[in-house]
Amino acid sequence: MPRRESISIGGTEIRAGNRAQIDLPVSKLITGAEMAIPVVALHGRYDGPTVWLSAAIHGDELNGVEIVNRVLAGLDPKTMHGTVYAVPVVNLYGFITGDRYLPDRRDLNRSFPGSARGSLASRVAHLFMTEIVHRCDVGIDLHTASDHRTNLPQVRADLDDPETLRLTRAFGPAVMIHSKPRKGTLRGAAARAGKTVLLYEAGEPWRFNHDAIDAGVIGVRRVLGRLKVAKSGGPRAPKGVPESRSTRWMRATRSGIVHLEVANGDVVEAKQPLGTIDDAFGKRLSTVRASRSGMVIGQTLHPLVNRGDALVHIATINS
Repeated sequence: MPRRESISIGGTEIRAGNRAQIDLPVSKLITGAEMAIPVVALHGRYDGPTVWLSAAIHGDELNGVEIVNRVLAGLDPKTMHGTVYAVPVVNLYGFITGDRYLPDRRDLNRSFPGSARGSLASRVAHLFMTEIVHRCDVGIDLHTASDHRTNLPQVRADLDDPETLRLTRAFGPAVMIHSKPRKGTLRGAAARAGKTVLLYEAGEPWRFNHDAIDAGVIGVRRVLGRLKVAKSGGPRAPKGVPESRSTRWMRATRSGIVHLEVANGDVVEAKQPLGTIDDAFGKRLSTVRASRSGMVIGQTLHPLVNRGDALVHIATINS
């Protein structure tokens, strides 16, 4: 069998069957220190697809960082088919400071495909598109909830695309949610470039949620197995992953202290009580009820709420 050709990224040449860590320079800090996106490239010995794994596009979303590192620990380029580019921290600036955004207060995941001469967020997005996305066939982008919320492990993807649906089923999340790519997002820009992209959402920001991490590691390994990049080495994906094409947040009708009585993954019926809102002295102000039947896929973790705040996220499950 002829040997695969070497690849080159960031000025580094990587031969088939080898692994390398590369730094992609972004810019310099005020002190003159270099800021660069770390990338681990595994160039498999055998031909196959090229896949990227990305996390911490929002700097406060940590679960994906651990998922990427655990998946990497189980990959051996000497036995792999294809190539994997792993980027555990895309938003270095936010990751270092524990901030969702970049120093210019822009959301990196609303800045794609970016520009080499734009804002800092735009430049980071352009660099990632140029050096990572355009090299790949498939991407898995790892996220958590934001703003004192937590998400049930779920994949959001364009389920009308047959290949995306195939890989989402292979991932085997607790629920898969049909979502057309949004303008400005990595998923949207990559989809327009002809790439297949899965977005995994699980857990909460600023901490490790081990259930979310475990489910993410297993899911990513399953996808790599389905693509024949590497053996999944874990449990098979469940048959009949629940599918949703419509979700809605239940919102606070009064300001006060919320006490939720449901957990992520619970199946609820329309008009079912989900919790209560009380005042600071324990007086009942309102009951939070489900406006639809479905599965709880996310909820607030913050007990203090204002009228209109998002409380419980419910996905309608297709029969």
